[in-house]
Amino acid sequence: MVCLPVSSCNNKQQDNGNIFRYNQIGGLESLDPAFAKNLAIMWGVNFIYNTLLEVDSNMRIVPSIARSWEVSPDGLHYTFHLRNDVYFQNNAAFPEGKGRRMIAADVVYSFERLVNPATASAGAWIFNDRIREEQPFEAPNDSTFVLHLKTPFRPLKEILTMPYCSIVPREVVAKWGKDFRNHPCGTGPFQFQYWDEGNTLVLHKNEHYWEKDEHGIPLPYLDGVQVSFHETRAIEFLLFQQGKLDFINGIDGSMKDIILTKKGVLKETLQKKFNLRKSVYLNTEYLGILVDTNNTLLRNNPLKQTQVRQAINYAIDRQKIVTYFRNGVGIPANRGFIPIGMPGTENKLPYGYPYDPGKAIQLLADAGFPNGKGLPVITLLSPETHADICNFIASELKNIGISVQIQVMQPGLLRQMMSRSQAPFFKAQWIADYPDAETYLAFFYSRLPAPPNYTRFSYPLFDRWYEASLQAENDSMRFQLYAKMDSLVSSLAPVVPLFYDEMLHFTQKNITGLQSNALNMIDLKRVKKQSH
Repeated sequence: MVCLPVSSCNNKQQDNGNIFRYNQIGGLESLDPAFAKNLAIMWGVNFIYNTLLEVDSNMRIVPSIARSWEVSPDGLHYTFHLRNDVYFQNNAAFPEGKGRRMIAADVVYSFERLVNPATASAGAWIFNDRIREEQPFEAPNDSTFVLHLKTPFRPLKEILTMPYCSIVPREVVAKWGKDFRNHPCGTGPFQFQYWDEGNTLVLHKNEHYWEKDEHGIPLPYLDGVQVSFHETRAIEFLLFQQGKLDFINGIDGSMKDIILTKKGVLKETLQKKFNLRKSVYLNTEYLGILVDTNNTLLRNNPLKQTQVRQAINYAIDRQKIVTYFRNGVGIPANRGFIPIGMPGTENKLPYGYPYDPGKAIQLLADAGFPNGKGLPVITLLSPETHADICNFIASELKNIGISVQIQVMQPGLLRQMMSRSQAPFFKAQWIADYPDAETYLAFFYSRLPAPPNYTRFSYPLFDRWYEASLQAENDSMRFQLYAKMDSLVSSLAPVVPLFYDEMLHFTQKNITGLQSNALNMIDLKRVKKQSH
């Protein structure tokens, strides 16, 4: 039994009765929103803090701290009207330790802190080169916040939902300085209680949280959250089977055959033990191809030719990858780089690649390599976790005459090579930062560095459409441009989309009310845990 620190072992939390428990593989670096660069930190930040707006389970932008907002006709000025019943959690930095009301000046401070070079935030890019030089953030009164851009950027609302944009109190940051990372304080549903780094993180219910459910009952329902930091998926799943964890996010590839059928559903023997929810995850797994013809690495590389890249796209049976290497988890990526589930892409009909080895062979012949004759061996760089899929791809390409050698490397080194344009052909993934397809299309905008533009794709028509989309007057116009851009990129094939990912959320039978969205952000505010 684990006793919650600073709690009596004889109270109602004695046996973790109303505590939500999950494990975080890979540890946790910080609980400071300015450094919310990976899912582990984003989840922790999301429990403790609020943003102006948030993304609901249907991927809609909904009010949070801001109860309403409006945008000026020229798209440069965003005015947010704030709730007046939001309070920071109790903290020793406040007079008498009592959390004060959150006001517009706190939003100004939080965003200024984000862009301040001294903070060195991983999220500074959100506002850099987008906000006007003088006073980009203003608070005309306690309940009004105004953000000023220098040029229109229509996905701004979506970007403001990112955990980087959480509202923090100046006094607590000043008190702790760099140690604010492990002394967090926000306005969210759970407040920091205790963090034994590498072992346990404990959050307690924020008794002064501002949100209520539809019946007027204060949220959250849980008494707290407890996070463990076991390093392997095998241990995590064992603890889950023993009932010592309430939830796990995904499983290890080595365990998929034990748990899932080839159709991606729970094996019958496990269905009575726990629940599985499989849903869309905005993550595209892909092969990237460097297309910068000025790069000396590509001097004699056949991947420079569009027809060779198109042939690779047609030659891979994506359904087999999903069925045999993923146990049915994922959707074959036959329709562009932007994944299924991204708002605004429901009805698009972009240029895509069905499995057609005959067409691939024809394209190779058109490129001057009949049946692959004259093609040198091509090296595909792969992280170790994806080596099995890459070996399958190599066998598929061999069937049409392309010889591929797989070079397995550490993920960090591979990313470094991708950033330096030293990886002509690589396996990677692109996870959405926010619920707008611009986060995928920026990947191909020639004026952006790597990241995001790892392929060094450059095409003037694409750039014009991209710039027009940022200023489009309505969503319909913007979404049409997004579809055209995705089709254009597909036709020129600087990437080979393999599959659009799906999330696996396993919960115990006594857990209800867990919500999530396609960004894999989980919401615990309405979780109920029935006692056994």
